[in-house]
Amino acid sequence: MGGAGSFRPRVLIIAESCNPEWESIPLVGWSHYEALSRIADTYLVTRSRNRPALDRAGLVEGRDYTAIDTEALVRPMARAVEWISGPNKGWAMLTALSIPSYLLLEHEAWRRFGRGRQAGRFDIIHRLTPLSPAVPSLIAARCRRAGIPFVLGPINGGLPWPKEYPSLQTREGEWISRFRGLYKYMPWARSTRRDAAAIMVGGRSALRDLDRKWRDRAVYVPENGIDPTRFPDAPTRTAQSYAARPLHVVFLGRLVPYKGCNMLIEAIAPLLRAGRMTLEIIGFGPEEARLRAMVADEGCAGMVRFAGKTPHPELAGHLRQADILAFPSVHEFGGTVVLEAMAMGVVPIVVDYGGPAELTSPQTGYLLPLLPQQALVEALRQVLDAIVADPGQLGARSQAAMQRVKTLFTWDHKARQTLEVYRWVMGLRPTRPDWGMPLRDVQPEQGA
Repeated sequence: MGGAGSFRPRVLIIAESCNPEWESIPLVGWSHYEALSRIADTYLVTRSRNRPALDRAGLVEGRDYTAIDTEALVRPMARAVEWISGPNKGWAMLTALSIPSYLLLEHEAWRRFGRGRQAGRFDIIHRLTPLSPAVPSLIAARCRRAGIPFVLGPINGGLPWPKEYPSLQTREGEWISRFRGLYKYMPWARSTRRDAAAIMVGGRSALRDLDRKWRDRAVYVPENGIDPTRFPDAPTRTAQSYAARPLHVVFLGRLVPYKGCNMLIEAIAPLLRAGRMTLEIIGFGPEEARLRAMVADEGCAGMVRFAGKTPHPELAGHLRQADILAFPSVHEFGGTVVLEAMAMGVVPIVVDYGGPAELTSPQTGYLLPLLPQQALVEALRQVLDAIVADPGQLGARSQAAMQRVKTLFTWDHKARQTLEVYRWVMGLRPTRPDWGMPLRDVQPEQGA
C-alpha cells in the first residue's frame, strides 16, 4: 500500500440511499459507490428497498452487499411528511424524522461487521449517505476505539434560506428548518465530528456549517458528479448553428417554488413571443398547474413544452437538443442538473448562490446575482437578451463547460479524490488533500 498505484483499501461503505435506477440522492450514493468499487475492495451496507435494483445491477447479496430492513420506521415518516407538507415538499422534516431508521441501519451494520473478527476485514468505514450533516452517526466513536478510520461524507447542506425571499421557506413546507441548528445538540452529533478521521464536505455551506474545531479534518469533494456513459459528448456547436434557428432553452428540476421556473417564464416570455427562443420544462411537481397558467397568460403556449417527469437515462436526449440551461434556483446546495447540462455542452445560467455557483464558472456559464424576485427576473432577461443579440458567445462556454465537467466532475475523478482521503487517514500521505473550493477550471493543455 505504499504507493497510490498499488493502494487498494478494504472499505465498508454505508449508504442507506444507493440505487442505480432512481435519481437524486439514491443515484449519488450508487454512483459514488460504484466508482469506488473499481479502485477499492468495497462492501456495501444499504436499505432493503434497494435490493431489487442492486441485484439487477449484478451485485450479489452476501458477497457484495448487505441489505438491512428499516422500512417499518421509514414508511410512516414519509407518509406523515407528505400529509403535513404536501407532495415533493418538506425534505428537511423527512430527514429529521428518518434519523431513527438510519441509526437502526448503522447499529445493525456495526453488529454484523464492526466487532470481533469481522472488523479485521476492513481498513476504513465510510458513510456515503445520508448527505445531510444533521444526521448523526452512532458508530464514529466505536470506529475510533476500534482503530478503524471513519470517513464521513461528502455531507452537504446548511445553505441559509435567502432573506430576499422571506416567504419561500414557508411555501416549501420547510418550517422545521428554522430549528435546524438544534441538530448539533442531538445524541452522537458531537462524537460524529470529533471521532471522524475525515469529514468530506460537498460545498461552502457545509464547511461553514461545520464548527471551526473540526475543520482541520474537512476535505472538499463535491457532492455531485456525472457518468460520461449517460452524458456523452454532444456535437460541437458553431456560431452558425446558434444563429440559424431559435435558441433552445431548457429548465430541468422539480417544479417547486425555490427552483424559480416561474421567474424564468416571466424573463423569457418576450423572446418566446418574438420567436427568438423556445423553452422546454423537464420535471414535475406541485407548481406545474400554476406554471402552465403563466405560460398561457404570457401568450407563449406554442413555444413552451412541458416534458413532465423524464427517466434519468433519457435526459441526455433532451439536453442534446438544447443550447442553454436556465436554472434560477435560489436555494440549491447541490445542483446535479447543472453538471449534466454542462457535460452535454449546454451552457448554464444560474444564481450565484449555493451549489450551482460552485459547479460552474464565469468561463463555462452565466452567474446571476442573488436579488429579490423582480430584480432577478430582470437580470435573467438581460442575460437572455444579450445571448440572443450575440449567440456566438455560447460556443466558447459550451466547450469550456464540457472540459470542466469531464475533467473535474466524473464519478471516477471523485473516487480518486476519495482514495486520496483514504490514504491521508491511513497515514500514507503527509498532508490533507486540498483541490481548492470551488474546483478551478483546468485548461486543455494541463490535462486531466
